[in-house]
Amino acid sequence: MKLIGENIHIISNSLRNALINRDETFVNNLIKLQKQMDYVDLNVGPAKGDLSGVLPWLCNLVEKESDLKISFDTTNADEMRSGLNICKNASNAIINSTSKDEPRFSAMTALAAEYDCNLVALTMGKETGIPKTADGRLEIAFEIYENCLEKGINNDKLYFDPLILPITVDQSQSKEALHTIQMIKESFDPPVKTLIGLSNISNGSPSELRPLINRIFAVLAYGAGLDAAIIDASDTELIRIFKMLDCNSPQNEIDNLYLNLAKMISEFGELEDIEFDKNSIEQYNVIKTVEVLLDKKIYSNSFTQI
Repeated sequence: MKLIGENIHIISNSLRNALINRDETFVNNLIKLQKQMDYVDLNVGPAKGDLSGVLPWLCNLVEKESDLKISFDTTNADEMRSGLNICKNASNAIINSTSKDEPRFSAMTALAAEYDCNLVALTMGKETGIPKTADGRLEIAFEIYENCLEKGINNDKLYFDPLILPITVDQSQSKEALHTIQMIKESFDPPVKTLIGLSNISNGSPSELRPLINRIFAVLAYGAGLDAAIIDASDTELIRIFKMLDCNSPQNEIDNLYLNLAKMISEFGELEDIEFDKNSIEQYNVIKTVEVLLDKKIYSNSFTQI
């Protein structure tokens, strides 16, 4: 499992100001926060005006201060190229991202082929938006895949993003995203990879519920065959859970429950067959969260209290 830190994101006003002012101290603190990650996602949006040229500056800081690999996250193809140009090992970098639509598809796939780097492909298009079903997303994945093959991009460099929608927006879509991951992992030979922006699942939920929702969806997605996740690097428990799943090294009963839930998803099992301690509030809340994420119980902001 590859972990990608989401904590350098232009949506933050304080970060935007730091980037405009090229504030090394501010950015270095964010880099240090993410040192347990495999990658750091440098999300600079369109990178226009005062932010033009910011990706090379960020790339230099990351490579100076850490061993993190870089996910270049911008809608600006020229800015993407400028970052890749100064990256020490561009073949390990990630381009985040393309959809099926032109002209972005041609621009981003051309960069991926030229630099032999990894490419995130979103399972969406302008005509369809984000399909409501796993079948619809898989259809787009096949279309993107065929076009990537023509451009010389190998399977092992492709990460498909099934696009996680918040459970506060459409609860049924969490289950469809899990199905999409499973179908993508089963449908390509040689296999391609899958990636999600994990925090999206809990957008709009109360702040006290977000870590629980994120962690449980992470466990289920891991069981579905997830290869990489863009996550909040400050959630140390989430990081521990991912590493525990990777090593199959439970430290307590809640970890055993996580492992059983991941196994349930990987083996297409039933939640009703999962054993847990009904006297444990923590374990009960895990099960309640799974019921919501699998669309078995209706989500509300008080679902853990029902």
